[in-house]
Amino acid sequence: MFSNSKTFTISNLLSLVRLLSAVPLWFLFDDLDNLNTRFTILGFAFLGIATDYLDGYLARKYDQVSEVGKILDPIADKVLIGVVVIKLFILDEIPQYFFYMVIGRDLLIFIGGIILSARIGKVLPSNMIGKITVTVLSLLLILVIIQIDKSSLIFQSVYFSTLILIIVSFITYLIRAFEFINKKNYESV
Repeated sequence: MFSNSKTFTISNLLSLVRLLSAVPLWFLFDDLDNLNTRFTILGFAFLGIATDYLDGYLARKYDQVSEVGKILDPIADKVLIGVVVIKLFILDEIPQYFFYMVIGRDLLIFIGGIILSARIGKVLPSNMIGKITVTVLSLLLILVIIQIDKSSLIFQSVYFSTLILIIVSFITYLIRAFEFINKKNYESV
């Protein structure tokens, strides 16, 4: 099903590193009051952001875009963001509605992706609005972790931008999914 030349690539390895970094992050949040732990968590956050952009860039540059990568990349994003959001929610650092928006969006996109892949026979690739949403959401989570004053202009700007992007990216995903389904239906006629 998956060819080795397109499966074992540097870009897929970067996505795998991002995915696996969720495990130590889960445990690091148990000691969030420790300043050194916060810096370690920030290191993981910047590693996640860097690998998220690098994996796609390298896959395109070296013509190593693969079905495995199209699956692994968004799963790594969703798991890593999910771990951080769940832990911050448990620690009462983010509001309940925000938690449900992030987790709900990711679950719906994940389930929709499975259904869409079964229907059209391939994985819908990530798009730029999704990448921007993950980046801005990551920035917001970093601001929460470093304990920026939540009433500050910078926090409020990033917070409301994140809320808007969560909604816009979900709507964009739905539109793209229906376009791919319609395209597939027209191809079979």
